[in-house]
Amino acid sequence: MEEELIDSSRLSLPRKSVLPGTGFFYPDDLDEERAEERAKEKLEDADVAVVTDTDADGLGCVALLREVYDAALDVTDFEERIEDRLAEARGEVDEADEADEEDDRPQSPVALMGSSPYSLEDDLLRVAEYAPEGIDVFVCDLCPDRYEYVEEELEALAEVAGSIRWFDHHQWKPEVAEQVRAAGVDLVVGESDEECSTDVALRELDYEFDDRFVELAAVTRDHDLWLNEDERSQDLADYAYWTGKEEYVAIVGAYGADLPEVVEEYIAHRRVEKENLIETAVSRAEFKAVGDWTVGITYGRCSQNEVADALREEGADAAVIVKPAGSASIRGSEDFERAHEVAGLVNGGGHPKAAGCKPDIYDDMLDYAHHWTTQGATTKRVILDAFERVAETPVEGEEETDSADAADAEASE
Repeated sequence: MEEELIDSSRLSLPRKSVLPGTGFFYPDDLDEERAEERAKEKLEDADVAVVTDTDADGLGCVALLREVYDAALDVTDFEERIEDRLAEARGEVDEADEADEEDDRPQSPVALMGSSPYSLEDDLLRVAEYAPEGIDVFVCDLCPDRYEYVEEELEALAEVAGSIRWFDHHQWKPEVAEQVRAAGVDLVVGESDEECSTDVALRELDYEFDDRFVELAAVTRDHDLWLNEDERSQDLADYAYWTGKEEYVAIVGAYGADLPEVVEEYIAHRRVEKENLIETAVSRAEFKAVGDWTVGITYGRCSQNEVADALREEGADAAVIVKPAGSASIRGSEDFERAHEVAGLVNGGGHPKAAGCKPDIYDDMLDYAHHWTTQGATTKRVILDAFERVAETPVEGEEETDSADAADAEASE
């Protein structure tokens, strides 16, 4: 197959909105082989390994840890590469260097192992296999749904690591947290509606951080908890999504939440397409009544938080954004705080007001082809069915609370 057929940069915006990115079409074994090579390169001489989610919150933890260990990479080279990308976008050069940006850059002794809920066990095992004995390991902004998913990997890691610390803020099942701690892990879980993982790392690390790191945690929290009170938080979220992991960590480590001018220019350039993709996804939305809720559901490659905000403005209590790669984001509101319950029924999890999932319904490429050509019809139906099941299940303690409220009301009368 010709590579240009899967190169999403060549697609018109309507087609780009319907199809997944280029990386989706690469076989897993190629990704696995490359991941193994990169892990070995990063870990073999590392003093510290950080297995982390790759959003702004997870990467913010890495910036703090590199400050603690005096292991930040030089920011100058990253800024020059951003300038090159902008020059290409403005047509001032023919083409910027498209080589893997992490390949030819010095490695930090605090190795960044980008992970996700779906690859956590693999990444833990890579640290156990390739890291030197006695390495300090941190796991950030990740939460396993079941201990069995990470049991063997943590056992292997415990035999190698000098220490394992885990900073998170998601909603952990009590039995999973207990089992992880019993495996020798120093697990600290912050209040999911008050702290982000960067907050947890900031207070748990024994280090006197400069004000820029304190502010970085606050602005990261503003986005990660969907407070949206600081306009800089969306810049951090977008930048973390659009650029390489190492670049983001180096930039925020050097500048905190006040990004340099060249980065702001880069974000503004990328945001033009982002806004168009958001508008396209919002225009596709349907609104369904499920129990007492109005669920807005749509499809497309887009920024899910902004789309969810738009759907809420149009009357949705909950928003579902189905992605071309088969996953979906579920966002709640003050009137719907059960997103994690819905996601839990369709191979996912998360927070009461924000969760993610990927229904186990894709058996072959024909299923994906149907997914793209119907704009997620089957996935939408499966997730709406999950909403129906949650609507039929009362919130734990709801009846007792209602009875108590009624009793209080009668007493006051």
